[in-house]
Amino acid sequence: MQDYLEAAVRDVLTAPEARVDDQVGYAALLLAVSGALDEADRLVTQWQARTERPVTALAADPVRARAWAMLFEARGARPDWAAGLPPLDLDVEERTHATALRRPVSDLEGVLPPGPVAEVVRQMAPSRPDRVRTALADGDLERWASLAGPHPDVAAPAATRALAPALVAGADPLGLRDWAPTCAGALIAALHERYPLDLGGWPELIASILRLRGGPAAPPPASDAAIRSAELRLGVELPEDLRDFLRTCDGLPADVVFPRLLGTADLRSENGVVILSEPAVLLLSAGHVVEVDPVLGTTVHASFRAVLGRHATLLAQAT
Repeated sequence: MQDYLEAAVRDVLTAPEARVDDQVGYAALLLAVSGALDEADRLVTQWQARTERPVTALAADPVRARAWAMLFEARGARPDWAAGLPPLDLDVEERTHATALRRPVSDLEGVLPPGPVAEVVRQMAPSRPDRVRTALADGDLERWASLAGPHPDVAAPAATRALAPALVAGADPLGLRDWAPTCAGALIAALHERYPLDLGGWPELIASILRLRGGPAAPPPASDAAIRSAELRLGVELPEDLRDFLRTCDGLPADVVFPRLLGTADLRSENGVVILSEPAVLLLSAGHVVEVDPVLGTTVHASFRAVLGRHATLLAQAT
């Protein structure tokens, strides 16, 4: 599936928006039929947040819409992102889908553009059972997976009412469950690159971080006098963006992946390097912010705002 994922990421980054929606819709169903429902929900939620397009764009054809409806029934609930999908009569959808799975296909299937003429020609041409659809009609997920090919029609099994509960329970016929976080993470990162967060000014950036964290409120802003006093004590002039941060909030509490940012009273200097966080993993040196990570190594950021902007982006991707 590596080739598929590379192509999907490339489309999300560069293709027309309709193609982006198609790729995300397919990937979300691929994750769902692999039992990775949480990853599917996360991908769709991130797509919604980044594009602000209606969720019906991910289920533009009847089979995808039917697939999600059957999966929701099997889950016993609709996730928040699905509020914009219209409800369907599942009994009617089940009969329609069962008929489609048993319908023979002709050698001209997919050759002629859809329309009345194509339908007449198709009916006149020799036809044969479709082994892939027949496997689903027989309830045989293992046989379907062996016949489905490198780009399987994942909407078809999800739309099969008798099979949806097994998929929701983690049947994972394609054996992709362990790969699902990699797939979702790569596509979410691509969405964030194509549709970056509008972080606005410092108040908007801090508000976004706190909202994404869901944690305590920020401390009140520092006064210009407190900032100047800290500079005199440290023996350095703080960068303007760090001053603007302190004027917005005098420090920031830690979260599970980010250290506590020190306020004016707690900033300290060691050997000419200003310690910006507790633990001391963010340092101000020669006008640059240095991030020291024991696992990922050392990163030099162009500015203090760049550090906070990256933190906000990572929080948004994890939501």
